[in-house]
Amino acid sequence: MCGIIGIVGREAVAPRLLEGLQQLEYRGYDSAGLSTLVDGRIERRRTKGKLVNLKNVVGNNPLPGVLGIGHTRWATHGVPNETNAHPHCNDNVSLVHNGIIENHDEIRQELIALGYTFVSDTDTEVLVHLIDSYLQKSSSPQQAVQQTLQKVEGAYALAILFGGYNDLLIGARRGSPLAVGYGEGEMYLGSDQLALMPLTQRVSYLEEGDLAVLTSESVQIFDATGQLVERPVHEKASENIVLSKGNFQHFMLKEIHEQPEVIRQTLASLLNEEHDAIALPDLPFAIKSVPKITLIACGTAYYACMVAKYWFEEMAQIPVEVDLASEFRYRKPPLQEGGLAIFISQSGETADTLAAHHYAKKGGQHTLAVVNVAESSLARAVDVVLQTLAGPEIGVASTKAFTTQLSVLACLALAWGVERGTITKAEEKRLCAVLAQLPEAVRRALKVEEAIQQSALSLSRARDVLYLGRGTSYPLALEGALKLKEISYIHAEGYAAGEMKHGPIALIDDQVPVIVIAPHDRFFDKTLSNLKEVIARDGPVTLITDQEGCAKVTDTQVTPIVLEDADPYITPIVYAVPIQLLAYHTALRKGTDIDQPRNLAKSVTVE
Repeated sequence: MCGIIGIVGREAVAPRLLEGLQQLEYRGYDSAGLSTLVDGRIERRRTKGKLVNLKNVVGNNPLPGVLGIGHTRWATHGVPNETNAHPHCNDNVSLVHNGIIENHDEIRQELIALGYTFVSDTDTEVLVHLIDSYLQKSSSPQQAVQQTLQKVEGAYALAILFGGYNDLLIGARRGSPLAVGYGEGEMYLGSDQLALMPLTQRVSYLEEGDLAVLTSESVQIFDATGQLVERPVHEKASENIVLSKGNFQHFMLKEIHEQPEVIRQTLASLLNEEHDAIALPDLPFAIKSVPKITLIACGTAYYACMVAKYWFEEMAQIPVEVDLASEFRYRKPPLQEGGLAIFISQSGETADTLAAHHYAKKGGQHTLAVVNVAESSLARAVDVVLQTLAGPEIGVASTKAFTTQLSVLACLALAWGVERGTITKAEEKRLCAVLAQLPEAVRRALKVEEAIQQSALSLSRARDVLYLGRGTSYPLALEGALKLKEISYIHAEGYAAGEMKHGPIALIDDQVPVIVIAPHDRFFDKTLSNLKEVIARDGPVTLITDQEGCAKVTDTQVTPIVLEDADPYITPIVYAVPIQLLAYHTALRKGTDIDQPRNLAKSVTVE
């Protein structure tokens, strides 16, 4: 979602604002802009499209100043163009905004009646003029912002500068993340740690309703009641984070190839040294007494939940419900007291997931997060955090976040099976050994890339693609279809293989490729029957399987992608690799923007 960066200091800020925005390109955006204070006057540069366009504008028309804000916009209200790009400003106020102001129409009419003129289609512009209206009533900048935020409804992260105030930057958040960075003779605002990474290693995270007043020498934070508060300052080892594609053409491909190592690191945090038991952190609840687990997430993380449902129910014998975060609280489901809600998120800032957590807590649920960002809003809100050690994921389409989420969930299912007495210690030891072999199994799965490139050539010509799977391969079919849609823009759908004859089979002909995910497990023979039904209708099939599965399929219509044998416990993680590579190489053939696909954002921080 939109990226925010702000600097109040003593040196020229425009080049460093651009550098901070470059760190935020991964979030997804369609326009960008900067605003600085020059001799007390607000100056601004904006462009539609990629950040390189803004760099060219600033290069041709330099932007001086030691106080400034920057923004990458993902369009909500108003089409992507220069007029709707942030910052929005008048003579007295300039600001950038991530979020949605829900009552903007009402406020807009009030401001028009006061004589204000609007030039954009955005909800954000009302904030500029509303703050200005309070300034005209002799309010201080801080008071004007506080009065404005009391009036608006919705979500926001804001960075605001004021004409005539050469050493003042104000930030505020509700529903969208915002961080404060501490420097020497400079202070910073950023929508996440990566935005601040080139500037400082000392970061604090604003809580819901906080307002921060920054000068070059100080930071004051006020909570939602207006009381002065302190927020912890975290020392971040930012110099160890290198946002580079290395020798890879895209971040997505790099992140696919990083999976063996990040899975190893994630498992190392949960497997003991002997690899014969799972070592979980202390939990504020006894899993034996939990009557039901509710797994909640969005997008790819939702499919990780679907895989985990199989694991938790089979291995730990706990009833599990899986819900989309965007639907969960609107269904108003009854929640059994003492139940456990598990939230899966890469960023920990997804608006729908945070709202679902609030509903679950009100419903008396214990809460646990599987999250990649340890200081995220979600991580700070739940009872227990299990971190996926995937590192920064820059490609919008999730890859290593997904497989590390699955790795954590696999460990949870095993540990809780042992605690509930549904898995023996001997079986735990065996399965821990299987988990210890997982990084190597994923590394071997990467070897199918050359074969996948050939399949991608024909897939890139398709308009529609079906993915089929059974058991834990069914969520992988859904994930494979999502990946293909996200980055190649080919329409694709995933189905449980047994459901094909209940409708989707009507779509099959020689122009509709079918991807069948079928390790040779207890579901294989049933899936093979569905594969034969596709072949009988001239559907071209790509079969992702192992040696034993491949040996049972001799039809010439079938193109096999053969992985090495893996224990059924870890096949959902191993088989994620070829479906990621298939989507990647198909998109590469089509020439799409793989790391930043159109209309998509990395972290969806608005509802």
